[in-house]
Amino acid sequence: MLLAMASLTGLVDATSFLGLGRVFVANMTGNVVLLAFALAGAPGLSADLSALALAGFLTGAVLAGRTGTAPALRHGRGPRWLTVALAIQTGLIITALVAAWLTGDTDRPYAIIVPLAVAMGLQHATARRVAVPEVPTNVLTTTLTGLVIDSRLAGGPGFHAPRRLAAPLAMFTGALVGGALLLHVDRIVPLALAAAIAAGCLTAAATGRLTAP
Repeated sequence: MLLAMASLTGLVDATSFLGLGRVFVANMTGNVVLLAFALAGAPGLSADLSALALAGFLTGAVLAGRTGTAPALRHGRGPRWLTVALAIQTGLIITALVAAWLTGDTDRPYAIIVPLAVAMGLQHATARRVAVPEVPTNVLTTTLTGLVIDSRLAGGPGFHAPRRLAAPLAMFTGALVGGALLLHVDRIVPLALAAAIAAGCLTAAATGRLTAP
């Protein structure tokens, strides 16, 4: 599930950066830097879009926290909080997909950016709660740094967990596919694929094929 989410991150950020006004909705490190550049007057960047994405992401993280700690969702069979979180995320991505289809090309795609940013904030917070080591879904800086430090080239013991490479590859693949689809087909297509991936994770959780703490 986490690797699927990592690829979803690449898809969504490719769509937002290349097709929605040079803004990230999942990578908040990059988005904060872009916001600073926009406020400094850099051409081609939008401070309001970056600020909106940041606010949406934080809102999604709060929503994930509330979902994960709700007493009604932490009792009973299976990780009900995870299913609910994935259902909300899937609904948000579908909302963005519908907004993209209805609005077409626009210089201020607020209706697309907001649900995507909330969905990605919710995803990042949910993945943190699942807490599988070395499998991030949004940020790769720490993972890549760990890979280098632990390598024999850097004097480390060498790493023996293939999944440490899987998340960067999944996100790269998602971004590559998303960018190609957006540039050569239509921006709706990578959003539709992202919605399908989210729905697949939701189905796996709802049918009991996933476990979580």
